[in-house]
Amino acid sequence: MTKTFTLPHFPALFTGIDVQVPVLDGSHQRYINLDNAASTPPFKAVQQAINGFMVYYSSVHRGTGFKSQISTHAYEMSRQAVLQFVGGDLQRHVCIFGKNATEALNKLARRFPFNPHRDVVLTSGMEHHSNDLPWRAVANVIHIRLHPDGRLDEADFDTQLVKYSDRVALVAISGASNVTGYLNPIDRLAEKAHATGAQIAVDCAQLAPHRRVDMRSLEDPAHLDYVALSAHKLYAPFGTGALVGLRQTFERGDPDLSGGGTVEIVTLDDVVWADPPDREEAGSPNTIGAVALAAAIRQLEEIGLEAVASHEAELTAYALIKMPQVPGLQIYGDSDPTRAKERLGVIPFKIEGYSHFLVAAILGYEFGIGVRSGCFCAHPYILHLLGLTTEQARAVRERMLAGDKSDMPGLVRISFGLYNTLEDVDALVEALTYIALGQYQGNYDQEPRTGEYTPIGWAPDFDQYFS
Repeated sequence: MTKTFTLPHFPALFTGIDVQVPVLDGSHQRYINLDNAASTPPFKAVQQAINGFMVYYSSVHRGTGFKSQISTHAYEMSRQAVLQFVGGDLQRHVCIFGKNATEALNKLARRFPFNPHRDVVLTSGMEHHSNDLPWRAVANVIHIRLHPDGRLDEADFDTQLVKYSDRVALVAISGASNVTGYLNPIDRLAEKAHATGAQIAVDCAQLAPHRRVDMRSLEDPAHLDYVALSAHKLYAPFGTGALVGLRQTFERGDPDLSGGGTVEIVTLDDVVWADPPDREEAGSPNTIGAVALAAAIRQLEEIGLEAVASHEAELTAYALIKMPQVPGLQIYGDSDPTRAKERLGVIPFKIEGYSHFLVAAILGYEFGIGVRSGCFCAHPYILHLLGLTTEQARAVRERMLAGDKSDMPGLVRISFGLYNTLEDVDALVEALTYIALGQYQGNYDQEPRTGEYTPIGWAPDFDQYFS
């Protein structure tokens, strides 16, 4: 079967992916990172860009020295790179830098112009907490239903849009799920939202590293009003996120954070705010992070997002063929390899009879394979996929509040990056088969407070590797 799949050799573009890590039997294994939906390793081009920029790094904005001027130039050019990457209009959109997509969505929630007549946000039951919780604090949030397999119920979206009509101020939706990899029809949802006078914000943290994002012209009924993304999911792990949105939204009202850099003039009894984006970026910005994000964007564009999507579809299809061969393994979401092009390479699963915490621990400690387990910051979505009743969910909640997460519902998730290979999938399937057959080596102890398992009598000496 392997011979029918051919992948380009993207691993050469990355740093740190050949690192050997210690495992339980005393040997070292090449680390296989299948946790890319959480964070990705850096492009070599990002590392090179940062190293080249470090000799010029200085304060940005208003500095008269050469290093300050070149740092400001690099920072503002990075802003333009992000705008162009998502198809933003340099005049009518603004790019605001922050820590990550979570901060970006929180900022939008605090700055969005809700009013008593338009006070409803339509979101979905599949959202990452970052695109759900911020809206609960500022608006009436309506969650669109999901199909049993986790897909968005677009008919219910239409129903709720009609039901709340001109009260809907904003549709807040993920471009792609970080749990199942489903792609939402964001252009179609945008057109429907705009027809009612609402706007749309898209959480692109999971989408942007894998598919092209196009905000489109504001005259296009299917345009996107706001998008949020994170550098650490875009192969630039230097702590930056971006919110790209309508400039007019940030030209009025007070910023959510005030201080240095946000003002034109301050007196003892008055303040005149600066124009956006400066108004929204209080304090000294993360210039290094912005430069890193721009370098990652440049590398992705050189590769081509179409090539990225093709690579991922091949890898996902292969995994969806191989993984069901593991005894007792159940995949959640779409498990059909022929539809791999219609989704991202994010695959949640469980092995019958095994805690998701234990499976993840064994993969890491015995096979050097990094995955994630739990609810992936999308608790309502996981409960839906697992089919838990309200009573079951309440019982679990009570045990967790009492400090016992031993039986916390969850799944194991693998997620592919551009550097992953068919051999990585083969290694995963071999490891999962050992686990399913009970052939793993260690004896594991569970910490009830966290739910996590660790091997009894063994732990790596982290200071030996980095201190």
